[in-house]
Amino acid sequence: MLNNKSGYPGTDALNKRVSSLSEITLNNSQIDPSLYVEYNVKRGLRDLDGTGVLAGLTGISEVCARKTVNGDSIPCEGQLFYRGVNVEDITSACLSENRHGFEETVYLLLFGELPDREKLSFFKDLLADFRQLPTSFVRDVIMKAPSRDMMNALSRSVLTLYSYDDKADNSDLSNVLRQCIFLISVFPLLSVYGYQAFAYYYHGQSLYIHSPERSYSTSENILRLLRPDGSFTPLEAAVLDIALILHVEHGGGNNSTFTTRVVSSSGTDTYSAISAALGSLKGPRHGGANLKVTQMFEDIKRKVSDWEDENEISDYLRRVLNKEEFDGTGLIYGMGHAVYSVSDPRTTILKSIVEKLAAEKGRSEEYSLYSKVERIAPKIINEQRKIYKGVSANVDFYSGFAYEMLNLPPELYTPIFAVARVAGWSAHRLEELISAGKIIRPAYKAVLPRRNYVPIENR
Repeated sequence: MLNNKSGYPGTDALNKRVSSLSEITLNNSQIDPSLYVEYNVKRGLRDLDGTGVLAGLTGISEVCARKTVNGDSIPCEGQLFYRGVNVEDITSACLSENRHGFEETVYLLLFGELPDREKLSFFKDLLADFRQLPTSFVRDVIMKAPSRDMMNALSRSVLTLYSYDDKADNSDLSNVLRQCIFLISVFPLLSVYGYQAFAYYYHGQSLYIHSPERSYSTSENILRLLRPDGSFTPLEAAVLDIALILHVEHGGGNNSTFTTRVVSSSGTDTYSAISAALGSLKGPRHGGANLKVTQMFEDIKRKVSDWEDENEISDYLRRVLNKEEFDGTGLIYGMGHAVYSVSDPRTTILKSIVEKLAAEKGRSEEYSLYSKVERIAPKIINEQRKIYKGVSANVDFYSGFAYEMLNLPPELYTPIFAVARVAGWSAHRLEELISAGKIIRPAYKAVLPRRNYVPIENR
């Protein structure tokens, strides 16, 4: 029975009936926490100190947060390597040479080497050739049933593209590579067009569907597609390009990349694997943290009267940790990382260029507030909480502020993450298909009691 405007089945009475069943599920599905210790289970595939359980090998990227000194492993300044190349070297070269480096970085991840000028030009042309959607796809798919959630819209578009691919299930290396390059090329279109449809249907905004510009970089095209007049400053495009480079890949163990490898190991198609990764990235524990940072800072700006008063800032942060401010979770968003403790190299890189953008936008006072919270928050956390390792600002701390200054709508924050990370997912899918060769199937220890079947009349 369909009884509401969306056509979704359900009534209040039906929902109450389902709700009554949820309590049964809850009562019969809880695992005694002490059993995880008894059986030495690595919850979340992590050791008690937060170290990830070794589940595979990769030659795509390396996240370094510890070093060995006199036989002891100790925390160190974080470093991130793509195919062995330090990401700081990539970004510093791009900024010093006044050029965009996302496409070069994608080439490095996919092919394992830095391209020369000829190879890079060839690859950029290839991306431009692929940067088009099937005829009427925007009208028939994106516009026909716009979603309130851009990640779901993006996932639906990816799965629908399967139907347009005559070799959708072909897992030959060249075919999978073709599919990956195609998805990397069109993710900006799928994301921005999905948002434009949402803004038009749900908020009554004017509808703009711009075509991509062949000569533009990925960051330039995102800004062109999004803005009514298609204009942007060089610094705006440079900031977004750096953000894409920093989000493109982060080791095989992060949730969405591991999802890509798990699903790919089953032998499924590229579109299904990438859609599964999108579902993972959508989760607020993974891809949505930068939006929470910007919302937290809006709260700070309202409630801290003097942004220069570090005591007042400290008091606010203590109240956050005590669940007395902001969203009541007790979390200072943008602080801490599963791997990094001393520093997140992506934060260091992004912070420097965000400072320039803040100056261009006349928002240096806000940047100064971010910088103060970045410095003060770890001290407050160490005072208030027992933690097994140090805490520092992660990349989400400044990326949301950067996107806000670029006038990116909040609904696109996580899709922009996906626009970058699809290249990393693609590299890991290719590596899984080439090198792994076994379906990923970790073990779960059964702790359920054995019992006899009871005939229905005796229950």
